Amino acid sequence: MSRNTSGARIVLDTVTKTYPGQPTPAVEAFSMTAEPGELIMFVGPSGCGKTTTMKMINRIIEPTSGSITIDGRDILSLDPNELRRHIGYVIQQIGLFPHMTIAENIAVVPKLLGWSKEKTKERIDELLTTVELNPAEFANRYPKQLSGGQQQRVGVARALAADPPVMLMDEPFGATDPITREKLQAEFLRLQESMGKTIIFVTHDFDEAVRLGDRIAVLSDRSQIEQFDTPANILAAPANEYVASFIGRGAAIKRLVLIPITEAKLGSVSASPGGPITVSLNDSLRDALDALVLTGLPALTVLDRNQKPIGSITVDAISAVLGADIPTLAAPPLGHIDPTTAGA
Repeated sequence: MSRNTSGARIVLDTVTKTYPGQPTPAVEAFSMTAEPGELIMFVGPSGCGKTTTMKMINRIIEPTSGSITIDGRDILSLDPNELRRHIGYVIQQIGLFPHMTIAENIAVVPKLLGWSKEKTKERIDELLTTVELNPAEFANRYPKQLSGGQQQRVGVARALAADPPVMLMDEPFGATDPITREKLQAEFLRLQESMGKTIIFVTHDFDEAVRLGDRIAVLSDRSQIEQFDTPANILAAPANEYVASFIGRGAAIKRLVLIPITEAKLGSVSASPGGPITVSLNDSLRDALDALVLTGLPALTVLDRNQKPIGSITVDAISAVLGADIPTLAAPPLGHIDPTTAGA
C-alpha cells in the first residue's frame, strides 16, 4: 500500500441491490471496508454484480438497502451530483467529450466546482505532466487526435482533476492492446504510489488484480465475497475451489509478479554473457523470468538504479526464492521423446 495517503475510508455494510421484477438480488448483503489509500480489486465473472457494487458507491446505481459511508458520511445523505464531483470515475470506454479539447475535458469538474481559470490551468498542466503527456503538445488537441492509450491516460487525468479522495475504475485498461495495457498498469501504480487514493478497481483479469491490488475481493454470483485478502495470500492459499479456478494454473508463476528481484540471490556480473536485454532492481522476478525465456540465456545482467551492472540472475535463483523446483529451460537432448507429447 502507498505510504502517501490522500484517500478516504469507505465502508459498505450489508449493501443490497434488487431490481424490480427480478427474483434474486443483483447484489446481496455486501459488506467490506476499504482503508484510506488502499487499492482494492473486484474480480469476478461477467454478471456477478461487481460493477453494480462499485456503482452504488457513487450512486450511479442506488442501493436498495444497507449503508455506504465515505469517511463516516452516509452517501445517501449527500446530493448525488455533489457526491460524484468528489469521486473520480474511470471507465473502459473512457468517455471523453469529442468536441472538447483535452484541456477542456480535464477541466469539466474543476469548472463545476467554481475553480478559477488560473487554478484550473495549473491543475491541467500538472496532471498532463503526471500522466506523461506534454501539456504544450497535448492540451489543445482533440480526443480523436490521440491514440487509445493516450486517451486512457487523459481519462485518468480527468478523474484526478479535483483531487478526489476516492476513485472508481471499471475495467479502465480493458480496451487497450496488451503492450499498452502493461504500460498503463505500470504508470498507474507509479501514480498511486505518490497519491495514495482509495481505489475500487473492477476487472475480470486475475493477473491484473495480482499486479495492481493491495487486496483482492474474489466475487461470485450476487457479489458474494469468496475471498478477500492480499494477492500473495490468495495465491498461496485459495479459500475454496471457486477461488482456485479463478487463479488457474501457474499460481507460483503469478506470485513472481509480487516479488522484487532484490529477493533473489544474485550471481556475479561475469556469470551473465551480457547483451542488450537486462533487468533492473525495480523489476519483479516475473520480469526476469520472462526475459530469460525470451533470450534463452543462462543468466541476465541486473542493473542498479543508476543503470550500473551489480550482478546476474538465473532461473535457479528465481526457483530458490519460490522454494519450489522450476524445471530448467534447456531443450531436451536430441532424440529424447517426451511421453506426455508423444503422438500429439
